[in-house]
Amino acid sequence: MKNNPPLFSGTFIKRYKRFFADVVDQQGNTITLHCPNTGSMKNCLVEGSCCWYSISENPQRKLAGTLEIVTTSHGQLAGVNTSRPNHLVREAIEAGLVPELRGYQQIRSEVLYGNEKSRVDLLLEDPVLGRCYIEVKNVTLDKGNNLAEFPDSVTSRGAKHLRELMIMVAEGHRAVLFFCVQLTGAERAEVAKNIDSVYAETMVQAVAAGVQVIAWRAALSPEEIILERAISCLQDLPEPVL
Repeated sequence: MKNNPPLFSGTFIKRYKRFFADVVDQQGNTITLHCPNTGSMKNCLVEGSCCWYSISENPQRKLAGTLEIVTTSHGQLAGVNTSRPNHLVREAIEAGLVPELRGYQQIRSEVLYGNEKSRVDLLLEDPVLGRCYIEVKNVTLDKGNNLAEFPDSVTSRGAKHLRELMIMVAEGHRAVLFFCVQLTGAERAEVAKNIDSVYAETMVQAVAAGVQVIAWRAALSPEEIILERAISCLQDLPEPVL
Protein backbone atom coordinates (compact mmCIF):
# COMPACT_ATOMS: atom_id res chain seq x y z
CA MET A 1 0.00 0.00 0.00
CA LYS A 2 1.63 3.21 -1.20
CA ASN A 3 1.56 6.27 1.03
CA ASN A 4 0.76 9.12 -1.34
CA PRO A 5 2.08 11.54 -0.33
CA PRO A 6 4.72 9.90 1.88
CA LEU A 7 4.12 10.07 5.61
CA PHE A 8 5.34 13.07 7.59
CA SER A 9 7.74 12.56 10.49
CA GLY A 10 7.40 14.03 13.96
CA THR A 11 8.15 13.50 17.62
CA PHE A 12 5.56 11.68 19.69
CA ILE A 13 4.39 13.46 22.86
CA LYS A 14 1.30 11.68 24.18
CA ARG A 15 -1.95 9.88 23.44
CA TYR A 16 -5.08 10.86 25.33
CA LYS A 17 -8.85 10.30 25.32
CA ARG A 18 -8.06 7.18 23.27
CA PHE A 19 -8.45 8.83 19.85
CA PHE A 20 -6.08 11.82 20.13
CA ALA A 21 -2.31 12.08 19.93
CA ASP A 22 -0.05 15.12 20.18
CA VAL A 23 3.18 15.26 18.17
CA VAL A 24 5.75 17.90 17.34
CA ASP A 25 6.16 18.36 13.58
CA GLN A 26 9.35 19.16 11.68
CA GLN A 27 8.70 22.89 12.08
CA GLY A 28 8.53 22.58 15.85
CA ASN A 29 4.77 23.01 16.11
CA THR A 30 2.67 20.82 18.38
CA ILE A 31 -0.20 19.31 16.41
CA THR A 32 -3.06 17.01 17.40
CA LEU A 33 -3.65 13.89 15.31
CA HIS A 34 -6.43 11.33 15.12
CA CYS A 35 -5.28 8.08 16.75
CA PRO A 36 -7.12 5.25 14.92
CA ASN A 37 -6.57 2.53 17.50
CA THR A 38 -8.92 1.34 20.25
CA GLY A 39 -6.36 -0.89 21.98
CA SER A 40 -4.06 0.04 24.84
CA MET A 41 -1.12 0.55 22.44
CA LYS A 42 1.04 -1.00 25.13
CA ASN A 43 4.78 -0.42 24.49
CA CYS A 44 3.87 1.92 21.61
CA LEU A 45 3.55 5.21 23.50
CA VAL A 46 7.12 6.39 23.97
CA GLU A 47 7.38 10.11 24.68
CA GLY A 48 10.08 11.77 22.58
CA SER A 49 10.28 8.95 20.04
CA CYS A 50 10.00 9.23 16.27
CA CYS A 51 6.59 8.81 14.68
CA TRP A 52 4.98 9.26 11.29
CA TYR A 53 1.56 10.55 10.29
CA SER A 54 -0.57 11.13 7.21
CA ILE A 55 -2.48 14.27 6.23
CA SER A 56 -5.94 14.07 4.67
CA GLU A 57 -7.15 16.57 2.10
CA ASN A 58 -10.75 16.02 3.19
CA PRO A 59 -12.00 19.44 4.42
CA GLN A 60 -14.80 17.76 6.41
CA ARG A 61 -12.39 16.16 8.87
CA LYS A 62 -11.97 17.81 12.25
CA LEU A 63 -8.37 16.55 12.46
CA ALA A 64 -6.46 16.44 9.19
CA GLY A 65 -3.65 14.26 10.51
CA THR A 66 -3.70 10.55 11.38
CA LEU A 67 -1.07 8.76 13.45
CA GLU A 68 0.30 5.88 11.35
CA ILE A 69 3.64 4.59 12.66
CA VAL A 70 5.27 4.85 16.08
CA THR A 71 8.50 3.68 17.69
CA THR A 72 8.09 1.03 20.37
CA SER A 73 9.84 0.83 23.72
CA HIS A 74 12.12 -1.81 22.15
CA GLY A 75 13.09 0.46 19.24
CA GLN A 76 10.97 -1.18 16.54
CA LEU A 77 8.43 0.49 14.27
CA ALA A 78 4.75 -0.33 14.78
CA GLY A 79 1.85 0.46 12.45
CA VAL A 80 -0.97 1.61 14.72
CA ASN A 81 -3.64 2.57 12.18
CA THR A 82 -6.11 -0.30 12.56
CA SER A 83 -7.91 0.60 9.32
CA ARG A 84 -4.89 -0.54 7.29
CA PRO A 85 -4.59 -4.31 8.01
CA ASN A 86 -7.69 -5.38 6.08
CA HIS A 87 -6.42 -3.52 3.02
CA LEU A 88 -2.91 -4.92 3.42
CA VAL A 89 -4.16 -8.50 3.69
CA ARG A 90 -6.59 -8.13 0.80
CA GLU A 91 -3.83 -6.59 -1.34
CA ALA A 92 -1.50 -9.52 -0.56
CA ILE A 93 -4.19 -12.12 -1.29
CA GLU A 94 -5.16 -10.50 -4.59
CA ALA A 95 -1.49 -10.43 -5.60
CA GLY A 96 -1.21 -14.16 -4.87
CA LEU A 97 1.44 -13.63 -2.20
CA VAL A 98 -0.15 -15.82 0.49
CA PRO A 99 0.19 -19.47 -0.65
CA GLU A 100 -2.48 -20.79 1.72
CA LEU A 101 -5.07 -18.40 0.27
CA ARG A 102 -4.47 -18.73 -3.48
CA GLY A 103 -6.98 -19.99 -6.01
CA TYR A 104 -10.20 -18.31 -4.94
CA GLN A 105 -12.20 -16.56 -7.66
CA GLN A 106 -13.82 -13.84 -5.57
CA ILE A 107 -13.00 -11.76 -2.52
CA ARG A 108 -15.47 -9.63 -0.60
CA SER A 109 -15.19 -7.43 2.49
CA GLU A 110 -17.45 -6.86 5.51
CA VAL A 111 -19.93 -9.66 4.78
CA LEU A 112 -22.51 -10.56 7.45
CA TYR A 113 -21.99 -14.01 8.98
CA GLY A 114 -22.23 -16.11 12.11
CA ASN A 115 -24.64 -16.15 15.03
CA GLU A 116 -23.57 -12.92 16.76
CA LYS A 117 -24.31 -10.38 14.00
CA SER A 118 -20.69 -10.09 12.92
CA ARG A 119 -19.18 -8.88 9.67
CA VAL A 120 -16.25 -10.94 8.48
CA ASP A 121 -13.24 -8.92 7.36
CA LEU A 122 -12.71 -10.91 4.17
CA LEU A 123 -14.68 -13.68 2.47
CA LEU A 124 -13.02 -15.74 -0.26
CA GLU A 125 -15.30 -17.74 -2.56
CA ASP A 126 -14.73 -20.29 -5.29
CA PRO A 127 -16.94 -22.94 -6.96
CA VAL A 128 -14.37 -25.66 -6.21
CA LEU A 129 -12.65 -24.42 -3.04
CA GLY A 130 -15.83 -23.17 -1.41
CA ARG A 131 -15.86 -20.38 1.14
CA CYS A 132 -13.03 -19.14 3.34
CA TYR A 133 -13.88 -16.71 6.16
CA ILE A 134 -10.98 -14.51 7.27
CA GLU A 135 -10.73 -12.34 10.37
CA VAL A 136 -7.77 -9.95 10.38
CA LYS A 137 -6.07 -8.71 13.55
CA ASN A 138 -3.52 -5.91 13.78
CA VAL A 139 -0.58 -6.96 15.97
CA THR A 140 1.69 -4.29 17.47
CA LEU A 141 2.55 -5.42 21.01
CA ASP A 142 6.35 -5.55 21.04
CA LYS A 143 7.63 -7.89 23.75
CA GLY A 144 11.26 -7.69 22.67
CA ASN A 145 13.38 -10.58 21.42
CA ASN A 146 11.54 -10.51 18.06
CA LEU A 147 8.24 -11.48 19.74
CA ALA A 148 4.90 -9.87 18.90
CA GLU A 149 1.73 -10.56 20.88
CA PHE A 150 -2.01 -10.05 20.50
CA PRO A 151 -4.11 -8.63 22.05
CA ASP A 152 -2.66 -5.59 23.84
CA SER A 153 -5.83 -5.28 25.96
CA VAL A 154 -8.83 -7.42 26.83
CA THR A 155 -10.86 -8.04 23.65
CA SER A 156 -14.31 -9.54 23.99
CA ARG A 157 -14.81 -8.68 20.32
CA GLY A 158 -11.77 -10.76 19.38
CA ALA A 159 -13.13 -13.75 21.29
CA LYS A 160 -16.49 -13.31 19.56
CA HIS A 161 -14.77 -13.46 16.17
CA LEU A 162 -13.06 -16.71 17.12
CA ARG A 163 -16.41 -18.19 18.10
CA GLU A 164 -17.90 -17.11 14.76
CA LEU A 165 -15.00 -18.72 12.89
CA MET A 166 -15.54 -21.96 14.80
CA ILE A 167 -19.16 -21.97 13.69
CA MET A 168 -18.08 -21.56 10.07
CA VAL A 169 -15.79 -24.58 10.38
CA ALA A 170 -18.62 -26.58 11.95
CA GLU A 171 -20.79 -25.69 8.94
CA GLY A 172 -18.20 -27.09 6.57
CA HIS A 173 -16.41 -23.92 5.53
CA ARG A 174 -12.81 -22.86 5.89
CA ALA A 175 -11.96 -20.25 8.54
CA VAL A 176 -8.73 -18.30 9.03
CA LEU A 177 -7.48 -15.87 11.65
CA PHE A 178 -4.87 -13.66 9.99
CA PHE A 179 -2.39 -11.86 12.24
CA CYS A 180 -1.24 -8.75 10.36
CA VAL A 181 1.93 -8.00 12.31
CA GLN A 182 2.71 -4.34 11.76
CA LEU A 183 5.89 -4.57 13.81
CA THR A 184 9.40 -4.50 12.38
CA GLY A 185 11.76 -7.16 13.65
CA ALA A 186 8.97 -9.57 14.64
CA GLU A 187 9.76 -13.20 13.92
CA ARG A 188 7.01 -14.82 15.98
CA ALA A 189 3.41 -13.96 16.94
CA GLU A 190 1.79 -15.32 20.09
CA VAL A 191 -1.35 -14.81 22.16
CA ALA A 192 -0.92 -12.47 25.14
CA LYS A 193 -2.24 -14.92 27.74
CA ASN A 194 -1.31 -12.63 30.63
CA ILE A 195 -3.43 -9.82 29.17
CA ASP A 196 -6.56 -11.74 28.12
CA SER A 197 -6.82 -15.31 29.39
CA VAL A 198 -10.34 -15.71 27.97
CA TYR A 199 -9.12 -14.85 24.49
CA ALA A 200 -6.23 -17.29 24.92
CA GLU A 201 -8.59 -20.07 25.98
CA THR A 202 -10.91 -19.32 23.07
CA MET A 203 -7.94 -19.45 20.70
CA VAL A 204 -7.05 -22.93 21.99
CA GLN A 205 -10.62 -24.03 21.31
CA ALA A 206 -10.64 -22.42 17.86
CA VAL A 207 -7.42 -24.09 16.73
CA ALA A 208 -8.68 -27.44 18.05
CA ALA A 209 -11.92 -26.90 16.10
CA GLY A 210 -10.02 -26.38 12.84
CA VAL A 211 -9.60 -22.60 12.58
CA GLN A 212 -6.31 -21.88 10.79
CA VAL A 213 -3.99 -19.14 12.05
CA ILE A 214 -1.62 -17.30 9.72
CA ALA A 215 0.83 -14.52 10.64
CA TRP A 216 2.53 -12.16 8.22
CA ARG A 217 4.86 -9.29 9.06
CA ALA A 218 4.58 -5.91 7.37
CA ALA A 219 7.40 -3.75 6.08
CA LEU A 220 6.89 -0.17 7.27
CA SER A 221 8.29 2.98 5.70
CA PRO A 222 7.08 6.55 5.09
CA GLU A 223 6.64 5.66 1.41
CA GLU A 224 4.92 2.29 1.66
CA ILE A 225 3.42 -0.29 4.01
CA ILE A 226 3.16 -3.84 2.63
CA LEU A 227 3.06 -7.40 3.91
CA GLU A 228 6.50 -8.84 3.31
CA ARG A 229 6.61 -12.41 4.64
CA ALA A 230 5.11 -15.06 6.86
CA ILE A 231 6.37 -15.53 10.41
CA SER A 232 5.78 -18.34 12.90
CA CYS A 233 2.84 -18.15 15.27
CA LEU A 234 1.21 -19.87 18.26
CA GLN A 235 4.30 -21.83 19.27
CA ASP A 236 3.38 -21.25 22.92
CA LEU A 237 -0.30 -22.16 22.64
CA PRO A 238 -1.20 -24.83 25.21
CA GLU A 239 -2.82 -28.10 24.21
CA PRO A 240 -6.64 -28.15 24.46
CA VAL A 241 -8.16 -29.75 27.53
CA LEU A 242 -10.05 -32.87 26.39
